[in-house]
Formats: sequence, C-alpha cells, structure tokens
Amino acid sequence: MPSYVLNQKHQAAYERDGYLLLPGFFAAPEIALLRESAQHDRVLDQASFGRADGEGGVVRLSLWNHPTDTIYGAIARSRSLVEAIETLLGGEVYHYHSKMIMKDARVGGAWAWHQDYGYWYQNGVLFPRLCSAFIAIDPCTRENGCLQVIRASHLLGRLDHRLTGDQAGIDPERIDAITARLETVHVLMAPGDLLLFHPNTLHRSDQNHSAQPRWSMICCYNAADNDPYKASHHPNYTPLHKLDDDAILAMGARQFSAADTGALMDAGHDRSAASTMAR
Repeated sequence: MPSYVLNQKHQAAYERDGYLLLPGFFAAPEIALLRESAQHDRVLDQASFGRADGEGGVVRLSLWNHPTDTIYGAIARSRSLVEAIETLLGGEVYHYHSKMIMKDARVGGAWAWHQDYGYWYQNGVLFPRLCSAFIAIDPCTRENGCLQVIRASHLLGRLDHRLTGDQAGIDPERIDAITARLETVHVLMAPGDLLLFHPNTLHRSDQNHSAQPRWSMICCYNAADNDPYKASHHPNYTPLHKLDDDAILAMGARQFSAADTGALMDAGHDRSAASTMAR
C-alpha cells in the first residue's frame, strides 16, 4: 500500500466538501487480489441480495458487520486506512460494517440520492461522526455508474428520506433545489483509488448500461465515543485491531468460508431502507 498520511490540508478539504478523494491509496497488487477474491467467492455471491432502484434496475450487494479474517478484513483493518479515518474523525474508530457493491455490466441498478446517516440515525447513532471508505475495485466511469456526490451537502444536516423501490432517498423536489445551489460531482476513479465521505454527504449513482462491471467495497466506521445508545442490526462499539498494511498481501486470497456464513447479512436483516423513513 502506498504511504498516505493525511495532513491539515486533507482534513480542511474533507470538512469543506464533505468528501476526500485519495488516488492510488491501494496498490495494484492489493486491488488485483481483492478483485480476484471477491469475484470467485461463492459465499459472498450466495449471500448477496438485490435492492430495486425504482427505475427497473436492481443493485446487488453483500453486507457484513465484523471485519473477519479474510482479505476483506485485512483491507478494513489496514493501518493506513483506519488511521486516515481516525484523523478525519479525531480519535479512535471501530468497524461499523462493510459491503461489496456488485454493479454488474449492463444490469447493475442505480442508487437514489441519499445520506448514510439517514440510515444510521435510526440505529441509535446520536452524532454524524462516521465515515465511509469507498474503494474502487473496477474503474468508475460515467458509463458504468460511478458515484456522484453533492459538494458541501453535508452542511445541510440530516434530511428526511422516503422509499424509492427498495431504497430510501431524498424527496426529488428538495434534491432539485439543492442541486440548483450546490455542485454535483461525478467521482471518476481508477482501481485502488479511495473516496472518504461524510455520513451526511448526499450521493447516488446511475445504472450501469456499459459492458464493464463496477464493483466496489465500502468500509464504514463509527467514532468509538459515538457508541449507539440502542442495539440495531449494526454493532455497538467493538475494538478494532489494526493490521500493518503488508497484511493485505500476506492474507492472500482468503475468502469467506462456510463458517463466515452467519456473519453475512441477508436481505431480511438489512433494515436500512425501512429504517430511514421519516416518522
């Protein structure tokens, strides 16, 4: 892994824009190992489920709460990644959950405009002191449905969500007003690039109509002192044991095993969409 140490300039950009793009954060051999492992992981594939986008498409994903002793856990616990998150959040963090987004060629669905804290607020997380780490496994282009973010939208605070298909998103009238005032950015990424974004940053993606897949892994972290006040389908504070960055390649193509089946959520346990509805 290339050595990335965040500085005050990085932190200022994150606080201003609500996201931070770090090109080449993971080395090519690390991403090649992650891609090979994920695409041939039968347990990961069998645990995947779909979320209809309300536009005729379906997004496929797998979701798990604890890092596990796999290539995915080596990524999520890698020292450079965790310490980058700790710099942005100002102290110790723990692993809230990870997911593999499988936006397959020609069939991968869209995501509606939403905030992650729209989900997590309902889980008893009091403050928006979380961060998502989006890791590009494949190239992310306009054609295959790259992530889009609205710059500085985290400053709007938490917004109400409503269901669109199986997903919870922001009211279109409000989105029109927001995008008229704030800049929408298509985040073009190469494999190994890392995007860190605030839980109130509005983001979405288009369907993948291209011949190229757009797989990505997203690791989400919560500040240790932001422990949820109630139990939910994501964990309360659990100490995160960092691994030196060279543990990624040392782990090899260690996929999920049958013993990890219980660690992966099924669609019935992932209540994120339903839990975001305004009450």
